[in-house]
Amino acid sequence: MPRVASDAAAHIGLRIAGHRRRRGLTQDEITARTSIDSSNIRAYEHGRAMPSVFTLVRLAQALDVPPGDLLDGLTLEHFRGSSTGGGRHPGE
Repeated sequence: MPRVASDAAAHIGLRIAGHRRRRGLTQDEITARTSIDSSNIRAYEHGRAMPSVFTLVRLAQALDVPPGDLLDGLTLEHFRGSSTGGGRHPGE
């Protein structure tokens, strides 16, 4: 697995980690609130994996933020030239 899945995954991961820290929560507490495995929480926060929309909503609920807050500042440029291939993306 690449060190960073994509610039988009890294951006979202930073947003997740930032909200978690601001709320004084540990990764284990997020795991307990979401039933998402702690290794996945770590992978999301470090940008090694991209959460699905369903997972993003679960994380947002656990962090008590609107899901859009985890995407704030994300642009198409975050997807261009990433290690995910740089070509077409799901849904295109």
